[in-house]
Amino acid sequence: MHEWSQQKLNEVIERKQSALFYLYTPMCGTCQVASKMLAVAEELLPDVTMGKADLNFLPEVAENFEIESVPCLIMLKEGMPIEKIYAFQSVPYLLDKIKTNQLA
Repeated sequence: MHEWSQQKLNEVIERKQSALFYLYTPMCGTCQVASKMLAVAEELLPDVTMGKADLNFLPEVAENFEIESVPCLIMLKEGMPIEKIYAFQSVPYLLDKIKTNQLA
């Protein structure tokens, strides 16, 4: 999964693309587990656009998207946030959420 800058996120939103945007912090242990789950999901869903960013470097994103904690997975459909996931229960759970929101 590629690191996204504020500019890349803005491009996805402006182009009304569907994507998954994962926010984390490096010292967060739960984030490390969530990253591994998303790596598996990315392998299983190669056509889904996914990006990630260290929330420490994107305070505007935290404010604009009203991020409550990390890890956080923002599901964007046609450039609009439709769901935020904070509890990454399992890979099957994530795959189901992605498919339910018709992102895959």
